[in-house]
Amino acid sequence: MNDLPARERLEPRPISATIFVTCLVDQFKPQVGDAVVEVLDSEGVGVDVPQAQTCCGQPAFNSGFRKEARAVASRFLDVFDDPDSDAPPIVSPSGSCAAMVRNYYSVLFRDDPAELERAKRVADRLWEFTEFLVDGLGLPGGDAARPRSELTELAPRSNTPDQRPTSSDEKNAAKLPVLPPVGTYHRSCHALRELGIDRQPNELLAAMEVAEDIKLNPLERSEVCCGFGGAFSVKMPDISTAMLDEKLDNVEASGASKLIAGDTGCIMHMEGGLRRRGSDVQVLHIAELLAESVKTATKHAGQAPESQGAAL
Repeated sequence: MNDLPARERLEPRPISATIFVTCLVDQFKPQVGDAVVEVLDSEGVGVDVPQAQTCCGQPAFNSGFRKEARAVASRFLDVFDDPDSDAPPIVSPSGSCAAMVRNYYSVLFRDDPAELERAKRVADRLWEFTEFLVDGLGLPGGDAARPRSELTELAPRSNTPDQRPTSSDEKNAAKLPVLPPVGTYHRSCHALRELGIDRQPNELLAAMEVAEDIKLNPLERSEVCCGFGGAFSVKMPDISTAMLDEKLDNVEASGASKLIAGDTGCIMHMEGGLRRRGSDVQVLHIAELLAESVKTATKHAGQAPESQGAAL
């Protein structure tokens, strides 16, 4: 489970990216797509979200339907392939779907040279979200890594009446420290095992700790599967449920109020289990947490956050 060698920094720094939304984000968690756009926008990276995109073919591939998976994958290549050497990077908030394209399209199209060439071009341009930020753009850095106290000092001061405390109670309340929420991080299987992505999200989370946006508690056996595994959870529900129960026991033992992960399938699976337990632990994609950090930083710097929003 060691990291694979980091991909080379993108030079010149890209000013735009194409978003591969993924099916689960599009259909169930569009707020994750919005968060990706907000974070990239804060880094000066404009986005394009191709409206014709559909599934990458992973469900059919994992279930053994290679012919059907090839048809879906060819459609994916129709949408995302661009022979231009200056084509923008493709960014996806899913290690699972990114791994399908980068690792398994070469298997699907090994007997089709033309499609294999297209698949390699797309794979070379495709980045998992945290990988793109850390390895592609060179983050963490800037305001995201600055302690909140420093950001407060940067904020312009104003004496307008609606910003002055109106009572001694308000003055006293303003002196109380605001403690960051406690979070814990689940290491999603496909990003970790198939793409070797682990350092990147942890660097981003560490930067958010420095910025006092969150306090992180360790998660026991964080690298162990949550039991989702796509069709696995349907085909083997008893094993899946047992794995989920162990994961959620460890989440609750961590004392965290926020559970963070990088794949929407894991997020939905764990969120469903927590709700059935009556837990109010919030389950977030790391992109959502980063977007919250961006908003907090700009607020403390006295700037109005701007985002063009995602057309998902």
